Amino acid sequence: MAAYWCELALVDGAALPGVRLEVGTDGRLQAVTPRSEPRPGDVRLGTVLPGLANAHSHAFHRALRGRTHDAGGDFWQWREAMYQVAAGLDPKRYFLLARAVFAEMLASGFTAVGEFHYLHHRPGGSRYPAEHAMELALAAAAREVGIRLVLLDTLYLDGGIGMPLTPAQRAFGDGSAAAWLARWHSLREALGRAATADDGDGDGSQADRQADAQSGTQAGTDTRITLGAAIHSVRAVSPTAIREALAGLPDAVPLHIHLSEQPQENADCRAAYGRTPTEVLAGIGALAPRLSVVHATHLTDEDVALIGTSGASVVMCPTTEADLGDGIGPALALQRAGARIALGSDQNAVIDPLLEMRGLEAGERLVSGRRGRFTPAELLVAASDHGYAALGLGRQRLIPGDLCDLVEVASDSIRTAGSLPEQLPLTATAADVRRVIVGGRVVADFGVLVGGAGGPDGRASGTLRPEILLRDALAALDGTAALASGERP
Repeated sequence: MAAYWCELALVDGAALPGVRLEVGTDGRLQAVTPRSEPRPGDVRLGTVLPGLANAHSHAFHRALRGRTHDAGGDFWQWREAMYQVAAGLDPKRYFLLARAVFAEMLASGFTAVGEFHYLHHRPGGSRYPAEHAMELALAAAAREVGIRLVLLDTLYLDGGIGMPLTPAQRAFGDGSAAAWLARWHSLREALGRAATADDGDGDGSQADRQADAQSGTQAGTDTRITLGAAIHSVRAVSPTAIREALAGLPDAVPLHIHLSEQPQENADCRAAYGRTPTEVLAGIGALAPRLSVVHATHLTDEDVALIGTSGASVVMCPTTEADLGDGIGPALALQRAGARIALGSDQNAVIDPLLEMRGLEAGERLVSGRRGRFTPAELLVAASDHGYAALGLGRQRLIPGDLCDLVEVASDSIRTAGSLPEQLPLTATAADVRRVIVGGRVVADFGVLVGGAGGPDGRASGTLRPEILLRDALAALDGTAALASGERP
C-alpha cells in the first residue's frame, strides 16, 4: 500500500489541510484523512487536485498547431488541412505522434483522456494487414507514457447527410453500422487479450512493447486502457445507422457524439429530417445518461431542455472552439437544465486542463457581461468528476473508492502566489503542474515522465521528455509529407 501526504488538497471541492491518502493495490483510494501528520515513507505533496480528464481529444490534430493560423478561413478550410495530416499516418507514425501528445497531456495535468478515434484504415479505405493496427498503436502510446485512456472507437459512414465518403474520408469508414459493430467487438476482444498477456505492472520489456506498438501487431495494455464508443455526428451517421449502433453496443459502454458544432450541420439536418441534430437524437432514444455530446455550440432553447432532462453529459472544448471560430456554447444554460459539463482539448491547439477551465468561464463572461458565472469549484468538477463520469471511469472527487489520480499544482508560482486555494482553477496553468499520479503511481514530475519507455534521445535519468518525443514524431510526419510531394525531407 502506497500513501501520499498532501499539504493541502481539494477534497470534494473543499480545501483541506494535511490530507493523507492511502492507496490500495488496485490503484484506488482506501482512506482519505484530513488534518493529519505525515508518516515515515509517505510521499509528500504540496497542493493537490483530483485527476483531470480530457474528455475529448483527436491526438493527431496536434500536428496542425502553429501551422494553420495565418491563412484565415473557418472550420471547413481547417478541416482540409486536417485531412492531409490524416493521410500521412500509419500505425508506426500514429504511435509516435500519439505517444508525444499523450506525454504532453500527462505532463500538463491530464490524468485521463478520451480519444475520439476514427483513423481506422489505410488511405483509400483498405484494411491494414495487422488487425486493429491503428487502435492498438494508440493503446500502446498511452501505456508507454502512463496516461489513462478511454479509446472512443468511432462510427463514421457518410461524407455528409445522404452523401458518400469523400476520398479523404474513406480511411474513417467501415461501410455499415453492422461492420463497425463487428470490428468494435473484435477490438474489445483484442484489448482484452493484450490485458491478459500483460499484468499491467509496467515492468514488462520496454523493447518488446515498443516493437509491438510500432508494428501495430499487438500492444500491451492494462486496466488503465478501456474501450468506449462514439458516433461521429448526425452529419456522418444516419438515424437508422445510429439506432443499429445503439442496439449492438453494451449498455454500460460510454458513448460520445459531435453535436451542433457548426451552423451548417444544423441547416443540413433540418433540410434532411425537419429537426435539429438534438431532436433527431431524442427521437431515436439516443439522448441518455451514458451519452456525451461534444461541443453543443449552436443549440435552440428546446435543444438545451432536451439535453438537460436526458441526463447526458456535454463536453465543451473552449480552446478549440475559440481557435476555430466555432462560437461559444450555452454551457451555463445546459448545466442549469440538468446536464453535466465536462471539458476536452479536441484539436490540441492548446493542451492545458486549467486553461480549458478558465476558457469555460471566460466564454460565459463574454456572452453575459458578468463575472463569476461558474464557481471555481464547479470548474474543477467539470474538469475532474464530470470528465471521468463522461468517460465511464466513475467518480473523481478524492473520496475513498475513487481512482487515485492526482495533480500537484504549485501555489507559490508567479501565476498562483496569493491565490486562495479554491481559486487556483482561475490562476494556475499547466506550467504550474508539478507531480502527476495515475493509479497511485507518480508518472510525471516537473514536466517530464517517470519510468516510461522511449528512444535514447527521449530518455533523461529514466524519464521521458515530451518535447523531444514530439520533435521526433513531427519530423517523421514532415518527412513523409515531403516525400509524397516530391520534396527533399
